[in-house]
Amino acid sequence: MCPRPHALPQVLLTFFALFFFAACSTSTPADHAANNAGTAGAKDPEELRRAITAIEPFFKPMGEPEGWDWLAAYPERGQTFEEFLNESPTIPTADRRTVYVLPLGRFDPQQDKIIRITAGWLEAFYGLPIKLLPAQKLNEPLKQSDFRKSPHSRNRQVRTGYLLDEVLARQLPPDAAALIAFTGEDLYPDATMNYVFGQASFDRRVGIWSLFRLDDENARYETFLRRTLKIAAHELGHMFTIRHCTKYECVMSGTNHLAETDRHPLDACPECMAKIAHLSKIPPADRYARLTRFSRENRLTNEAANFESKLSALQNMK
Repeated sequence: MCPRPHALPQVLLTFFALFFFAACSTSTPADHAANNAGTAGAKDPEELRRAITAIEPFFKPMGEPEGWDWLAAYPERGQTFEEFLNESPTIPTADRRTVYVLPLGRFDPQQDKIIRITAGWLEAFYGLPIKLLPAQKLNEPLKQSDFRKSPHSRNRQVRTGYLLDEVLARQLPPDAAALIAFTGEDLYPDATMNYVFGQASFDRRVGIWSLFRLDDENARYETFLRRTLKIAAHELGHMFTIRHCTKYECVMSGTNHLAETDRHPLDACPECMAKIAHLSKIPPADRYARLTRFSRENRLTNEAANFESKLSALQNMK
Protein backbone atom coordinates (compact mmCIF):
# COMPACT_ATOMS: atom_id res chain seq x y z
CA MET A 1 0.00 0.00 0.00
CA CYS A 2 2.24 2.71 -1.31
CA PRO A 3 1.86 6.48 -1.15
CA ARG A 4 0.76 8.64 -4.00
CA PRO A 5 3.04 11.13 -5.79
CA HIS A 6 2.32 14.86 -5.76
CA ALA A 7 1.22 14.82 -9.38
CA LEU A 8 -1.95 12.86 -8.75
CA PRO A 9 -5.33 14.61 -8.42
CA GLN A 10 -6.18 16.12 -5.06
CA VAL A 11 -8.94 13.53 -4.50
CA LEU A 12 -6.28 10.83 -4.22
CA LEU A 13 -4.28 12.60 -1.56
CA THR A 14 -6.44 11.34 1.27
CA PHE A 15 -6.31 7.71 0.23
CA PHE A 16 -4.89 5.06 2.54
CA ALA A 17 -1.20 4.75 1.81
CA LEU A 18 1.03 2.07 3.33
CA PHE A 19 4.14 0.40 2.01
CA PHE A 20 3.74 -3.16 0.82
CA PHE A 21 6.36 -5.88 0.92
CA ALA A 22 6.96 -6.57 -2.74
CA ALA A 23 7.67 -2.99 -3.77
CA CYS A 24 8.83 -1.23 -0.67
CA SER A 25 11.14 -3.46 1.36
CA THR A 26 14.53 -4.87 0.63
CA SER A 27 16.74 -7.63 1.92
CA THR A 28 20.15 -9.03 1.18
CA PRO A 29 20.78 -12.76 0.74
CA ALA A 30 22.73 -12.86 4.02
CA ASP A 31 19.97 -11.08 5.91
CA HIS A 32 17.37 -13.35 4.41
CA ALA A 33 19.25 -16.49 5.34
CA ALA A 34 19.71 -15.30 8.90
CA ASN A 35 16.07 -14.31 9.25
CA ASN A 36 15.02 -17.65 7.82
CA ALA A 37 16.53 -20.00 10.38
CA GLY A 38 14.32 -22.16 12.50
CA THR A 39 11.75 -23.30 9.95
CA ALA A 40 12.03 -26.92 11.11
CA GLY A 41 9.21 -27.98 13.37
CA ALA A 42 6.65 -25.62 11.86
CA LYS A 43 3.05 -26.82 11.77
CA ASP A 44 2.55 -29.73 9.36
CA PRO A 45 1.53 -28.31 5.94
CA GLU A 46 -0.98 -31.11 5.37
CA GLU A 47 -2.73 -30.30 8.64
CA LEU A 48 -2.79 -26.63 7.66
CA ARG A 49 -4.28 -27.45 4.26
CA ARG A 50 -7.15 -29.19 6.05
CA ALA A 51 -7.60 -26.12 8.25
CA ILE A 52 -7.76 -23.94 5.14
CA THR A 53 -10.69 -26.00 3.86
CA ALA A 54 -12.46 -25.91 7.24
CA ILE A 55 -12.64 -22.11 7.53
CA GLU A 56 -13.00 -21.26 3.84
CA PRO A 57 -16.83 -20.87 4.03
CA PHE A 58 -16.41 -17.91 6.40
CA PHE A 59 -14.63 -15.73 3.83
CA LYS A 60 -15.88 -13.70 0.90
CA PRO A 61 -13.99 -14.20 -2.37
CA MET A 62 -12.35 -11.06 -3.70
CA GLY A 63 -14.65 -9.43 -6.25
CA GLU A 64 -13.93 -6.99 -9.04
CA PRO A 65 -12.25 -3.88 -7.62
CA GLU A 66 -14.22 -0.67 -7.43
CA GLY A 67 -12.96 2.53 -9.02
CA TRP A 68 -10.30 3.60 -6.53
CA ASP A 69 -9.61 0.24 -4.86
CA TRP A 70 -6.11 -1.14 -4.50
CA LEU A 71 -6.39 -3.80 -7.22
CA ALA A 72 -7.80 -1.27 -9.68
CA ALA A 73 -4.58 0.71 -9.34
CA TYR A 74 -2.11 -2.12 -8.62
CA PRO A 75 -3.10 -5.45 -10.23
CA GLU A 76 -1.45 -8.29 -8.27
CA ARG A 77 -1.69 -12.05 -8.45
CA GLY A 78 -1.49 -12.64 -4.70
CA GLN A 79 0.32 -15.41 -2.85
CA THR A 80 -0.96 -18.88 -2.01
CA PHE A 81 0.12 -20.86 1.05
CA GLU A 82 2.23 -23.06 -1.24
CA GLU A 83 3.97 -20.06 -2.77
CA PHE A 84 4.67 -18.68 0.69
CA LEU A 85 6.33 -21.95 1.73
CA ASN A 86 8.39 -22.07 -1.47
CA GLU A 87 9.73 -18.55 -0.94
CA SER A 88 11.70 -19.60 2.16
CA PRO A 89 9.89 -16.92 4.17
CA THR A 90 11.39 -14.76 6.85
CA ILE A 91 9.97 -16.12 10.08
CA PRO A 92 10.75 -15.84 13.79
CA THR A 93 13.60 -18.00 15.00
CA ALA A 94 14.26 -19.70 18.33
CA ASP A 95 16.59 -16.81 19.25
CA ARG A 96 14.48 -14.04 17.73
CA ARG A 97 10.83 -14.61 18.53
CA THR A 98 9.64 -11.51 20.38
CA VAL A 99 7.82 -8.64 18.66
CA TYR A 100 8.55 -5.31 20.34
CA VAL A 101 6.03 -2.47 20.18
CA LEU A 102 7.35 1.04 20.80
CA PRO A 103 5.13 4.11 21.27
CA LEU A 104 7.25 6.89 19.76
CA GLY A 105 6.44 10.55 20.28
CA ARG A 106 3.43 12.19 21.91
CA PHE A 107 -0.02 10.62 22.20
CA ASP A 108 -3.38 11.66 23.52
CA PRO A 109 -5.10 9.31 26.00
CA GLN A 110 -7.21 7.59 23.33
CA GLN A 111 -4.19 6.92 21.12
CA ASP A 112 -2.25 5.57 24.09
CA LYS A 113 -5.11 3.20 24.93
CA ILE A 114 -5.37 1.95 21.36
CA ILE A 115 -1.63 1.23 21.18
CA ARG A 116 -1.86 -0.87 24.34
CA ILE A 117 -4.84 -2.78 22.95
CA THR A 118 -3.03 -3.28 19.63
CA ALA A 119 -0.06 -4.89 21.37
CA GLY A 120 -2.46 -7.47 22.83
CA TRP A 121 -4.07 -7.94 19.43
CA LEU A 122 -0.75 -8.75 17.77
CA GLU A 123 -0.03 -11.34 20.44
CA ALA A 124 -3.38 -13.03 19.81
CA PHE A 125 -3.18 -12.68 16.03
CA TYR A 126 0.36 -14.01 15.54
CA GLY A 127 0.81 -16.17 18.63
CA LEU A 128 4.18 -14.58 19.33
CA PRO A 129 5.44 -12.94 22.52
CA ILE A 130 4.79 -9.20 22.42
CA LYS A 131 6.63 -6.72 24.59
CA LEU A 132 5.20 -3.20 24.87
CA LEU A 133 8.11 -0.85 25.52
CA PRO A 134 7.88 2.38 27.53
CA ALA A 135 6.92 5.39 25.44
CA GLN A 136 9.90 7.21 23.99
CA LYS A 137 10.08 10.87 22.96
CA LEU A 138 11.49 12.01 19.66
CA ASN A 139 14.76 13.87 19.97
CA GLU A 140 13.74 17.45 19.42
CA PRO A 141 14.46 19.62 17.60
CA LEU A 142 14.65 17.43 14.49
CA LYS A 143 17.20 18.19 11.82
CA GLN A 144 15.82 20.13 8.88
CA SER A 145 16.33 17.10 6.63
CA ASP A 146 14.14 14.92 8.85
CA PHE A 147 10.85 16.81 8.80
CA ARG A 148 8.83 19.20 6.69
CA LYS A 149 5.50 20.96 6.52
CA SER A 150 2.96 19.03 4.45
CA PRO A 151 2.62 20.68 1.03
CA HIS A 152 -1.17 20.40 1.38
CA SER A 153 -2.26 20.42 5.04
CA ARG A 154 0.80 22.37 6.29
CA ASN A 155 1.05 20.14 9.38
CA ARG A 156 4.42 18.77 10.45
CA GLN A 157 5.52 15.51 8.85
CA VAL A 158 8.47 13.36 9.95
CA ARG A 159 10.59 11.49 7.41
CA THR A 160 10.25 7.71 7.75
CA GLY A 161 13.87 7.01 6.76
CA TYR A 162 15.10 8.96 9.77
CA LEU A 163 12.86 6.99 12.12
CA LEU A 164 13.77 3.59 10.63
CA ASP A 165 17.52 4.10 10.24
CA GLU A 166 18.49 6.47 13.03
CA VAL A 167 15.96 5.68 15.73
CA LEU A 168 14.62 2.12 15.43
CA ALA A 169 17.44 0.15 13.78
CA ARG A 170 19.88 1.37 16.41
CA GLN A 171 17.83 -0.06 19.27
CA LEU A 172 16.62 -3.35 17.79
CA PRO A 173 16.80 -5.89 20.66
CA PRO A 174 18.88 -8.99 19.87
CA ASP A 175 15.91 -11.31 20.52
CA ALA A 176 13.51 -9.30 18.34
CA ALA A 177 11.59 -10.92 15.51
CA ALA A 178 10.57 -7.34 14.76
CA LEU A 179 10.47 -3.89 16.33
CA ILE A 180 7.43 -1.88 15.34
CA ALA A 181 6.79 1.67 16.44
CA PHE A 182 3.58 3.66 16.47
CA THR A 183 3.62 7.42 16.28
CA GLY A 184 1.07 10.20 16.38
CA GLU A 185 3.17 12.14 13.87
CA ASP A 186 2.20 12.44 10.22
CA LEU A 187 4.78 10.66 8.04
CA TYR A 188 6.34 11.04 4.60
CA PRO A 189 9.04 8.92 2.90
CA ASP A 190 10.58 11.42 0.47
CA ALA A 191 9.90 14.58 -1.48
CA THR A 192 7.95 12.75 -4.20
CA MET A 193 5.19 11.59 -1.85
CA ASN A 194 2.41 13.46 -0.09
CA TYR A 195 2.26 11.22 2.97
CA VAL A 196 2.47 7.61 4.04
CA PHE A 197 0.75 5.77 6.88
CA GLY A 198 3.77 3.59 7.48
CA GLN A 199 6.93 1.99 6.23
CA ALA A 200 8.82 -1.17 7.16
CA SER A 201 12.36 -2.34 6.52
CA PHE A 202 12.34 -6.03 5.64
CA ASP A 203 16.02 -6.75 6.22
CA ARG A 204 16.35 -4.64 9.40
CA ARG A 205 13.10 -5.98 10.92
CA VAL A 206 11.86 -2.51 11.95
CA GLY A 207 8.73 -0.61 11.02
CA ILE A 208 7.03 2.69 11.82
CA TRP A 209 3.27 3.35 11.48
CA SER A 210 1.28 6.47 12.07
CA LEU A 211 -2.06 6.93 13.81
CA PHE A 212 -2.32 10.46 12.48
CA ARG A 213 -4.72 9.86 9.58
CA LEU A 214 -6.58 6.81 10.95
CA ASP A 215 -8.52 8.89 13.45
CA ASP A 216 -10.36 11.19 11.06
CA GLU A 217 -12.98 13.60 12.35
CA ASN A 218 -15.84 11.26 11.42
CA ALA A 219 -14.36 8.11 12.98
CA ARG A 220 -15.86 6.69 16.15
CA TYR A 221 -13.56 5.05 18.69
CA GLU A 222 -14.48 1.56 17.43
CA THR A 223 -13.61 2.53 13.86
CA PHE A 224 -10.28 4.03 14.91
CA LEU A 225 -9.51 0.87 16.90
CA ARG A 226 -10.38 -1.52 14.06
CA ARG A 227 -8.30 0.48 11.58
CA THR A 228 -5.28 0.37 13.89
CA LEU A 229 -5.66 -3.36 14.50
CA LYS A 230 -5.84 -3.95 10.76
CA ILE A 231 -2.79 -1.84 9.91
CA ALA A 232 -0.75 -3.53 12.65
CA ALA A 233 -1.64 -7.08 11.60
CA HIS A 234 -1.23 -6.27 7.91
CA GLU A 235 2.17 -4.63 8.09
CA LEU A 236 3.65 -7.13 10.52
CA GLY A 237 2.52 -9.82 8.07
CA HIS A 238 4.58 -8.16 5.35
CA MET A 239 7.63 -8.26 7.64
CA PHE A 240 7.15 -12.05 7.74
CA THR A 241 7.01 -12.30 3.90
CA ILE A 242 3.22 -12.47 3.63
CA ARG A 243 2.25 -10.68 0.44
CA HIS A 244 -1.03 -9.03 -0.45
CA CYS A 245 -4.03 -11.35 -0.64
CA THR A 246 -6.13 -11.24 -3.81
CA LYS A 247 -8.18 -14.43 -3.40
CA TYR A 248 -10.40 -13.28 -0.52
CA GLU A 249 -11.45 -10.16 1.33
CA CYS A 250 -8.68 -10.39 3.94
CA VAL A 251 -6.77 -8.25 6.39
CA MET A 252 -3.76 -8.86 4.12
CA SER A 253 -5.57 -7.50 1.05
CA GLY A 254 -4.17 -4.28 -0.34
CA THR A 255 -6.08 -1.12 0.50
CA ASN A 256 -5.99 2.22 -1.23
CA HIS A 257 -8.37 4.32 0.87
CA LEU A 258 -10.03 4.25 4.26
CA ALA A 259 -13.38 3.02 2.95
CA GLU A 260 -11.60 -0.01 1.48
CA THR A 261 -9.74 -0.53 4.75
CA ASP A 262 -13.01 -0.43 6.66
CA ARG A 263 -14.50 -2.98 4.26
CA HIS A 264 -11.80 -5.60 4.84
CA PRO A 265 -12.23 -8.01 7.77
CA LEU A 266 -9.98 -8.06 10.82
CA ASP A 267 -9.02 -11.67 10.18
CA ALA A 268 -6.57 -13.33 7.82
CA CYS A 269 -8.16 -15.47 5.10
CA PRO A 270 -7.65 -19.27 5.01
CA GLU A 271 -4.44 -19.07 2.96
CA CYS A 272 -2.94 -16.29 5.10
CA MET A 273 -4.09 -18.00 8.32
CA ALA A 274 -2.03 -21.04 7.30
CA LYS A 275 1.01 -18.82 6.73
CA ILE A 276 0.61 -17.36 10.23
CA ALA A 277 0.25 -20.81 11.80
CA HIS A 278 3.37 -21.96 9.95
CA LEU A 279 5.54 -19.03 11.04
CA SER A 280 4.30 -18.97 14.65
CA LYS A 281 4.04 -22.76 15.13
CA ILE A 282 0.65 -22.15 16.79
CA PRO A 283 -2.25 -24.49 15.83
CA PRO A 284 -5.08 -22.63 14.06
CA ALA A 285 -7.61 -23.67 16.73
CA ASP A 286 -5.41 -22.19 19.46
CA ARG A 287 -5.12 -18.99 17.44
CA TYR A 288 -8.88 -18.66 17.10
CA ALA A 289 -9.37 -19.31 20.80
CA ARG A 290 -6.98 -16.43 21.51
CA LEU A 291 -8.73 -14.14 19.03
CA THR A 292 -12.13 -14.97 20.52
CA ARG A 293 -10.93 -14.08 24.02
CA PHE A 294 -9.29 -10.87 22.84
CA SER A 295 -12.41 -9.75 20.96
CA ARG A 296 -14.68 -10.39 23.92
CA GLU A 297 -12.38 -8.53 26.28
CA ASN A 298 -12.34 -5.51 23.95
CA ARG A 299 -16.06 -5.51 23.08
CA LEU A 300 -15.58 -6.49 19.46
CA THR A 301 -18.80 -8.46 19.58
CA ASN A 302 -19.22 -9.36 15.92
CA GLU A 303 -15.60 -10.40 15.58
CA ALA A 304 -15.80 -12.57 18.72
CA ALA A 305 -18.77 -14.47 17.31
CA ASN A 306 -17.01 -14.87 13.96
CA PHE A 307 -13.80 -16.18 15.53
CA GLU A 308 -15.75 -18.57 17.74
CA SER A 309 -17.54 -20.01 14.70
CA LYS A 310 -14.22 -20.62 12.97
CA LEU A 311 -12.87 -22.26 16.13
CA SER A 312 -15.86 -24.61 16.16
CA ALA A 313 -15.29 -25.48 12.50
CA LEU A 314 -11.67 -26.34 13.22
CA GLN A 315 -12.57 -28.41 16.26
CA ASN A 316 -15.05 -30.40 14.15
CA MET A 317 -12.60 -30.80 11.27
CA LYS A 318 -12.38 -34.34 9.89
